[in-house]
Amino acid sequence: MVIPTYNPKIDRTAVHEILQNDRRRATIEVLRDRLGQVSLRDLAETIAERETGQSPPPRNARESVHNSLHQFHLPKLDEQGVVTYDRDRKTIKLEENAREVYVHMELVTRYGITWADYYRSLGVLALMTVVAAELGVPGLAELEPLLLATVFLVVFGLSTARQLWANRWIFLNSLLS
Repeated sequence: MVIPTYNPKIDRTAVHEILQNDRRRATIEVLRDRLGQVSLRDLAETIAERETGQSPPPRNARESVHNSLHQFHLPKLDEQGVVTYDRDRKTIKLEENAREVYVHMELVTRYGITWADYYRSLGVLALMTVVAAELGVPGLAELEPLLLATVFLVVFGLSTARQLWANRWIFLNSLLS
């Protein structure tokens, strides 16, 4: 039996270099949430909003983000094949290679736990709740174990759907290309 190996298109050092900068990470996150091309102006404004917490962000913040993206960050991401940056039209599009970078960003949820920890904890909670209901623990004894298992199965399904929705750009980009 041959075990398939993972052959990254971007070397590990380049991935770490990309992830070292907040604006490059923010660029990938913003583009991931939007399908198709995004103008440099819209990207800069969104990132400046995140950085300042103001909507609309101050002009100097927008200009600072715009200039750093245009002169440094987008060319670097384009060079690695993470985005396609059209300098003339000032448009940016997320590319398939972004997946290799985003995998390292997605390991931890917004709440500081990994998805693996989340699913493992949910599974243990589900098992303990169903067993407790089956054993007649007060408060759970009145509930049907099959009903509890079904509720947890729905939660697992919704969690998986949410995680897939967050990564929809990977699949949609390949269809649009």
